Amino acid sequence: MALQSINPATEVTLAEYPPLAPAQTGALLAEAFAAATRWRATAFADRAGLLRRVAAVLRTGAGRYASLITAEMGKPIVEAEAEIEKCAGNCDYFAEHAAHFLADEPVASPARESYVAFEPLGVVLAIMPWNFPFWQVFRFAAPALMAGNTALLKHASNVTGCALAIEEVFATAGLPPGVFRTLLLESAAVAELIADPRVAAVTLTGSDETGSQVAAAAGRALKKTVLELGGSDPFIVLADADLDGAARVGVRARFQNTGQSCIAAKRFIVVDAVADDFVQRFKAAAETLPVGDPTARTTRLGPLARADLRENLERQLAASVAQGARIVTGGARPTGKGYFYPPTLVTGVTRAMPVYREETFGPLAAIIRVRDADEAIAVANDTPYGLGANLWTRDVARAKTLARRIAAGSVFINGMVASNSRLPFGGIKRSGYGRELSAFGIREFTNIQTVWVEPEQAPQPPVE
Repeated sequence: MALQSINPATEVTLAEYPPLAPAQTGALLAEAFAAATRWRATAFADRAGLLRRVAAVLRTGAGRYASLITAEMGKPIVEAEAEIEKCAGNCDYFAEHAAHFLADEPVASPARESYVAFEPLGVVLAIMPWNFPFWQVFRFAAPALMAGNTALLKHASNVTGCALAIEEVFATAGLPPGVFRTLLLESAAVAELIADPRVAAVTLTGSDETGSQVAAAAGRALKKTVLELGGSDPFIVLADADLDGAARVGVRARFQNTGQSCIAAKRFIVVDAVADDFVQRFKAAAETLPVGDPTARTTRLGPLARADLRENLERQLAASVAQGARIVTGGARPTGKGYFYPPTLVTGVTRAMPVYREETFGPLAAIIRVRDADEAIAVANDTPYGLGANLWTRDVARAKTLARRIAAGSVFINGMVASNSRLPFGGIKRSGYGRELSAFGIREFTNIQTVWVEPEQAPQPPVE
């Protein structure tokens, strides 16, 4: 069955791509496996030079690559351009810092010399999603390649054009053949690929259901995995918060990428004393967001990426309203072509509702009222997910104490959760495990090897 790319703003099919035959997949895997031996022997300086060239190629072609993102998954063009620049910046960052992050670490021991080395694992299979079709790939690829691994990309089928363009970026920059290749595969072919002994490790960004399947397949083959999965991030607003700032940032945190982000704020947990005021400010800001043609530079909300995503959001909202949730703004599908949906805000949310219990992937914000900070933390942790969290209060010292009680991979105080090359990124619980980015992330796909060099003192002969 062909892989289809459909423009979500027009519902027009952009292209169809035949999946690879098993023999073709095998040939690309063999190429990546052979390249891994040569690539790991390449000096850090040489890898860094090539990765800087990748960054340059991205910047030179930024307009074309951003337009491709917008066409295939509907991201507003201004956000798509920012995504390309973020990828280029990530390449520059790891080109500069990888050698330091992976330098041998001396350790005092009874040996004359002992140290920890960080050696590449080999071929890393990356299974990536559609919502940040360039960034998710470069978030993994820049550190993995700088660590000396080679990479095979199995991208989401609806962004196959982006997947092929990314392979083109690496080739244009001059990376050796086999160091980075895209595999056009249906999902059913992935388990067999994971089982192949030439694949050393697997990384996935996607839903927790898909993560469970990939982890099970990798577990059977005893393969290292890093999983960045779903999220239902809390956005906590305490009574002393800057409400103007919290509402302004909250709208951006919820509706960026049309709400299609694992780390988007989804559950707004607001202390009763300021809840009405916060809702009014949030509603006013949300209603000013321009919705429409994602190629227009003024647009802030484009379409959802697929029809089924909009249908699922409507299901979650309808079931929650049936249980007593109240729509403050939005909540009605517009007429016409495209998978558009307006910025939507609901209040009266309780624990049994889908908008509380499930991950909402789209422009839907849920307000949950609480008595105080202790209840806010309890509600924030009342989720199977644990990716990111936002905490708003003027008392930063208190916020730092509260942050340690939040079960999440990151807590942003008076700001919006976002990934950054300098900081580790990942989650706990059903949001996955392992870390990407920073020194922690680049070490995930290395063999952390102990090297021990003979005893410090030769053993003495026994005394007669």
